[in-house]
Amino acid sequence: MNDKRLIEDWLPIDKIGVESDRERGASSALPPIYYLHTWWARRPLVISRAAVLASILPDDADHGKFLHVLGIHGDPVETRRLIDQAVKAGTRYKKGYGYDRSFKYVLEKDDVDWLLDNSVHDQTVVDPTGGGGSIPFEAMRLGTNVSTNDLNPVSVLIMRATLSWPVLFGNNVALEFIQLVSRLLVKLKEKLKIFFTHEKTNDNIPITFLWARTIPCPHCSGMVPLSPHWRIAPDDTGVRIVPYESDGPGSTGRICTFQIVDSIKEQSEGTVSRGNGICPYPDCRRAISGDDIKETARSGNMGEQLYAVAYKKQITTRTKTGKLRKKWVKQYRKPELQDYNAESIQTELEEKLQEWDVFDTVPGENIPMGNKTTELLRYGMQKWRDLFSPRQLLCHGTSVEVFHDILDEDRKNNNLTDIRKAAYGYLAIALDAAITYNSRLSTWDSSSNRGVRNSFPRHDYGFKWSFAEMAPLVTGLGYEWAFNKTLDSLKELISLIGSSQNAKLDDDVASPVKREPIITCKSADNLDHIQDGIVDVIVMDPPYYDNVMYAELSDFFYVWLKRTAGLIFPELFKLNLTDKENEAVANPAKFAGQKGALAMAHQDYENRMALIFEECKRILKPSGIMTIMFMHKSTGAWDAVSKGIIKAGFYITASWPINSEARSSLHIRDKAAAKSTILLTCRPRKDDDTISYWEDVEPNVRKLVHDKINDFEEVGMRGIDIYLSAFGPALEEFSRNWPMKRVSPRRGAKGDSRYTVTPEDALMTARREVKRWRLDKLISSTPNKDLDAITAFFVLAWDTFKAPKFPYDEALHLARAVNVDLDKDIMRKVAKKSGENMFILSSQDRWSRTHRVPDGASAMIDVLHYVAYTGQKEGADAAIKYIESEHFDENESFIAALEAVLNVLPAPSSRPQTLKGALKSASSDYDALYNVYRLKFKGEIDDPGQSLLI
Repeated sequence: MNDKRLIEDWLPIDKIGVESDRERGASSALPPIYYLHTWWARRPLVISRAAVLASILPDDADHGKFLHVLGIHGDPVETRRLIDQAVKAGTRYKKGYGYDRSFKYVLEKDDVDWLLDNSVHDQTVVDPTGGGGSIPFEAMRLGTNVSTNDLNPVSVLIMRATLSWPVLFGNNVALEFIQLVSRLLVKLKEKLKIFFTHEKTNDNIPITFLWARTIPCPHCSGMVPLSPHWRIAPDDTGVRIVPYESDGPGSTGRICTFQIVDSIKEQSEGTVSRGNGICPYPDCRRAISGDDIKETARSGNMGEQLYAVAYKKQITTRTKTGKLRKKWVKQYRKPELQDYNAESIQTELEEKLQEWDVFDTVPGENIPMGNKTTELLRYGMQKWRDLFSPRQLLCHGTSVEVFHDILDEDRKNNNLTDIRKAAYGYLAIALDAAITYNSRLSTWDSSSNRGVRNSFPRHDYGFKWSFAEMAPLVTGLGYEWAFNKTLDSLKELISLIGSSQNAKLDDDVASPVKREPIITCKSADNLDHIQDGIVDVIVMDPPYYDNVMYAELSDFFYVWLKRTAGLIFPELFKLNLTDKENEAVANPAKFAGQKGALAMAHQDYENRMALIFEECKRILKPSGIMTIMFMHKSTGAWDAVSKGIIKAGFYITASWPINSEARSSLHIRDKAAAKSTILLTCRPRKDDDTISYWEDVEPNVRKLVHDKINDFEEVGMRGIDIYLSAFGPALEEFSRNWPMKRVSPRRGAKGDSRYTVTPEDALMTARREVKRWRLDKLISSTPNKDLDAITAFFVLAWDTFKAPKFPYDEALHLARAVNVDLDKDIMRKVAKKSGENMFILSSQDRWSRTHRVPDGASAMIDVLHYVAYTGQKEGADAAIKYIESEHFDENESFIAALEAVLNVLPAPSSRPQTLKGALKSASSDYDALYNVYRLKFKGEIDDPGQSLLI
C-alpha cells in the first residue's frame, strides 16, 4: 500500500466547514455526544471523522467515496451559498441541503467493505487527550481499534458513557436506566413534595423561578436586587421594581417588590453595571461600588430575591377550521405568597446538613484559588456547595441521598451487574444535568424562548447577578427533564453506533464497530499500557494553551460525581479534587505567588506538550502518522505546540484550516475570536544532523504561505483565521528543514540565542506575508501602493479582528508584522490599552479634545480621522474643503488609505441594532468617510460595497 495518506494530499475543507456549522448551528439537532454531559471545547464530529478517515486512507483513495462515508451526500457549499443569497434577499431557500446532517450517517455494509479494502486492516487509532470524546467516538464508528485516554476523571466517565457502554450493552442499558429513574423519582418526589405543593395548580404550572442576588445598600440600608437589566422575554416583557421606602434611609423594612410589564419603557433600569451597583430607592439613588458589593458578599450578607415566575397557562383557541382546542403558552407573573418557602427550606436544610456532612452526601470541599475560580472567591463563595441556593442545595442533596438509597438496595440484593453499574453511571450523569441547570450560575435567556441556560455558557465561572431555577418536580421538567435528556442522548448514541445489541458486536454485522474501546485515566505523557511502535494513527485534540482550564471547570461536576458515580467507579474518584498539577494547560495559578508566574505557566505547557508528543512518537509505528487538531489565535500557543512537535522528533507534512465554530456561538459571537480549527498531520522525522539555515528557508516559507492563502480565502477564511490558516504551511516548511540556525545574528539578542531559530520565526514570517497580501487586496485601486506603518496597523487590526477590542498580545504580534513600536507609535495615538486588551480609537476619541490640524506627516490615519470627525460635526463639504486645502486629493497615499479604511470599518446599515459604543463610533466614521468618497473620490477608487465585516 502507498504509505502516503489522503490527509497529506487532499481534504475538502470547504465542505467539511459547512457541515461543521450545520452540526453546531441548531441547538435542537445537536449530536447526542454534545448534550449527554457538559464538556468544554469539543470538536465537531464531522471534523473528527474526517481527520480519522483521511488519516487511515491512502492518498489515492476515491474522493467521492470519502465524502459519502463522511456523510456528505450533496454539495453543502453551493447550498450554503444559495441559503445566504436568499437571506440577503429577504426570502427563504426552501429546498435545503437534500440530505441529513453528516454526523447522523451510519456506515452501510458497502462502506464497511470499502474501508476494509482501502485502509490498513486492524487499524489502531489512539487519542491520548480524549476530552469530550469526539475523536474516539468517530474512530470507533469507522471500525478502527480505539484507545483513548484523559487525565481528567470527569472526561473518562463521559467517554465510558459515550463509547463503551452503548457498545457493550446497547438498548438493554437504556432499559436498566429507565428502571433506576423510576425508582429514584418515586423516592425523590416523596421527600420533596412538601416543599413544592404549588408546582401545579389546575391550568397554571410554574416552570422557572427567576432570582436576583441582593445586598443591603451601604447608604440607606434598603435591600437592593441586582440585575444589569430587567427584561425577561424577547417580546419585551420585563420587570418594574417597586421600592418600599419604609420610614426613609436607615429604617428597617426597606424592600423591593416587582411588577410584570410588557414594554422596555416600563421596565426599571438595571441596578448593576460593570460590577458597580445603583440603589433603586428614590430617596437614595446612590452608587454602590463594586468593592462594597464584593465585601458584602464575602461577609456573608449577599442574598437572593425572587423577582418573577415563568409559568405555563392552558388557554382555549380556535384552529383554522374553527374548532376549539386547548394549548399551553408561556407567561410571566410576579412572585406570589405560595412561591416563598425560604424559611421552611432553610430549616429543613440545616437539619439535613448535619446528617449529610456525616455521610458525605453533599460537597464540603473548599473552592481552591485558580485561574477561573477567582471570580467565585471574590464574591464570597468559599465552598462548592455555595454555588447553590438553599432550595437548590436541598434538592440536589436529596437526589444524591436517594441515589445512595437505591444503590444500597441493589448492593444488598446482589443486583450490581455490569449493566446495572453502567445504568448508575448514566443516572449520575443525569443528576449532573439537573445540577448544571439549577445553580447560582444558571441564567434565564431573555433574548429567546429557550429558557434556562446551563452554568457554563462560556468557559469560566463568571459571576451571575441573577439566576434561574427550574421547577424540580413538574412532570416533564426539572429532574424528569434531566433524566429524559440523558435517555434521549443514550438512545441516539446507540443509534449512531448502528446496533442495539446487548453484548459485544460481532464482526459480520453491518456496523463497523468491532469491540469496546480501551479508555484509560492517566497523564498522556505516560501511556505505559501501550507497547512501543504498534500504533498506526494518532489523532488528538490537545489542550488549548490558556483557553480552557478543564480541571478547574470540571471540579463543579467532580465534587458531585464522586458522591454518585464514585460509589460505582471508585478508581476514577480517588482525589479530593481533579488533578491540576499534571494538567497540560498554561495556568498561572500553578505558580501563584512566584515571580514570572505567567511565563512559568507558558513554559510548563510547552514542556508538558513536548513530553506528550514524545510519548506519541514512542508508541507510533515508523510508518504511522499523527494528526493534531489545534485552535488558538495566540502565536505563543502555536509556538509552544510546534516546539513540542519538533522537539519530539516529528515534522509536519500537511495542514488544513477548517471553519469549525457555529456562527452563533457565545464563545465567538461579536468577538475578535478564531473560528477555525487547524489540522496538522505529522510524521516521525528520520535522524539527520544536517543543519539548515534560516536565511535559506525563510523565502520558501513566504512562498508556500503566499501560494496557500488565496486558496484558504476562497473557502471562507477571514479575519484572524486567515492568519491562522497561514501558520500551518509556514510550520510545514519550517519543520521539514529542522534542525536550523541563523547565518547572521538576530538583532538585539545576546549570546548563543543570537543564532537560534524557533517556530515563532516562521509564524512571524507568515503574518508578514499575510499582511502584505491583505493590503494588496484592500487597496486594489492603487497597485503596489503600501501604507505607512501606523495606518497599516489600524487597517489590519480592523481587518483581522473585526472588532475594536482585541488581545494586547495579538496587538504586539501585529505591530511586529507592520514594523511599528506598539507602545511608542500606537499607544494613546490610534489605540489604548485596558487590562489585557487593546481598543482601537475612533475619530471622536482622538479629535474631540484637540484642535490640532494634522498634516499627514506622521500617519495618514490621522488625516482620515480628522476628515471623519469634521464630516460628522460640520458636514461632508467642510471635510472635502480641508482635503482640498491640504492637497490630499492629489496624494496617492491618502487615497490608498481611504480605500483601505473604507474596506475594513463597520458599515452602519447592515446590523444597526448591534452597533453600540465603540462599534457605533467606528461605523459613524465609516459613514462620514463614505460620504466624502461618494462626493469626491467615486471615480478614483472602487466602491467598498461591504455590508458589515463584523
